[in-house]
Amino acid sequence: MTSPSDRTAALVAAAKAKSGKKTDDAEQAIRRLLKRGEPVTFQAVQREAGVSHAFLYNHPDLRARIERLRANAKPIRTDTPPTDSENTLVQTLSLQITELKKRHRAEIQALREALEQAHGENLDLRRELTRRGNPTPHTRAKTIGPC
Repeated sequence: MTSPSDRTAALVAAAKAKSGKKTDDAEQAIRRLLKRGEPVTFQAVQREAGVSHAFLYNHPDLRARIERLRANAKPIRTDTPPTDSENTLVQTLSLQITELKKRHRAEIQALREALEQAHGENLDLRRELTRRGNPTPHTRAKTIGPC
């Protein structure tokens, strides 16, 4: 049997581990943004790391780093044409790949949420069948044809 203090200690340890994971995720997001040459802002880090704005603002080290990187960011000049067409092509394709990856991540997240909801509805329906006295039939999957 566990005492309340043991449970409290376990919860505190879990919260610290979760916070540490989020901090690591934010640090990695900052590195990825810098590597891609994208501006490091609170919104960009939040979106990239999957953490909340509040987490970033309430974490003193991350907040200071993001504010420093944001202040030191050099504005991108748009008035000068690119000099190397091959370099421009690589940049364009890289941006397209980045956008496709973002869209892919969003689609995967939406599918995971839909699957989670479907599993929950399936469980609710099974429980309702059991409550009504109709246990879930155990049938074997039938092969329809060659795959």
